Amino acid sequence: MTLRTGLPRLSVGLAIVASASWLALHRDQLDGAVIEEAIRNLGLWGPLAHVVLFALGTVLFVPGALFGLAGGVLFGPMWGTVLNLAGATLGATAAFLVARYTVADWVRRKAGIKLERLIKGVEAEGWRFVAFTRLVPLIPFNLLNYVLGLTHIPLLAYVPASLICMAPGALAYTWLGYAGRQAVAGNGAAVHYGLMGLALAAAVALLPRLLRRFKGEEKVGWIDAGELAPRLEGSKDLAVIDVRRPEEFVGPLGHIPEARNVPLAELPSRIEELRSLIATPVVLVCQTDKRSARAAALLDAAGFRDVLVLRGGMVRWHEVGLARCKSASRT
Repeated sequence: MTLRTGLPRLSVGLAIVASASWLALHRDQLDGAVIEEAIRNLGLWGPLAHVVLFALGTVLFVPGALFGLAGGVLFGPMWGTVLNLAGATLGATAAFLVARYTVADWVRRKAGIKLERLIKGVEAEGWRFVAFTRLVPLIPFNLLNYVLGLTHIPLLAYVPASLICMAPGALAYTWLGYAGRQAVAGNGAAVHYGLMGLALAAAVALLPRLLRRFKGEEKVGWIDAGELAPRLEGSKDLAVIDVRRPEEFVGPLGHIPEARNVPLAELPSRIEELRSLIATPVVLVCQTDKRSARAAALLDAAGFRDVLVLRGGMVRWHEVGLARCKSASRT
């Protein structure tokens, strides 16, 4: 990112932070009745103003319930729901794009292996993760919009999933606003429990799959020493990367003759150096297989798609008596 493109992005980010901070410090001045009266006084422009204010409030971390209830009071259950949903979707989309084009690249460059694996797991689920987090509020709505902007989830998947899965909440808040905050005190519990049931159904359907993604269980492929040895003899299109420290690489356990030493600690900074192998099957090796499994997650996050981990590492390679070297230069 050049200085010319970086300054406008930084300015947008700082403006949002400053505005959101000011609003947080003056939160007690955000009176729903005042907002309703101001919109009502705009006449025919009221619906448009409501949508714009809802969207702006979403970007600036103003609670959506404030506008959701106002929409029900001002426009009734049907049009109130439509306008509330339009404002929430517009605001969610704006926040998503702000995060993507201001800080996403910087965050991903600074992300560690675990965070990068988490982001990749979210991206793999795509619209399903968006739907899940809209129905099950694991993260507050306004913050979630920015968090999702850090991923590479396509905008054309993000917007429809958000629109559809925010509809139940928009309808509930609009109805509560229309019926009156006090008058529906008894029925409000029914809406609350209905939304909880919907959230539970979404959690049961999707949470186990997401957890597998985050743990990396679907990311790591394995290969046994007895399978790797003949493949090395019969194919030149196979790269072996040993992620142990240099002293281990030439230590008592030795290393696989065809191996290239790239210590795990150096791997993030040497990803570009390994780009020529992105279409080549890669086997990762360490003393056992703990470090190489972590390296596999890192390479997977960087776009390498054919990555295997030597099960048991050099300990297992040594146990089965396969050939190994004890001295070699690092590359």
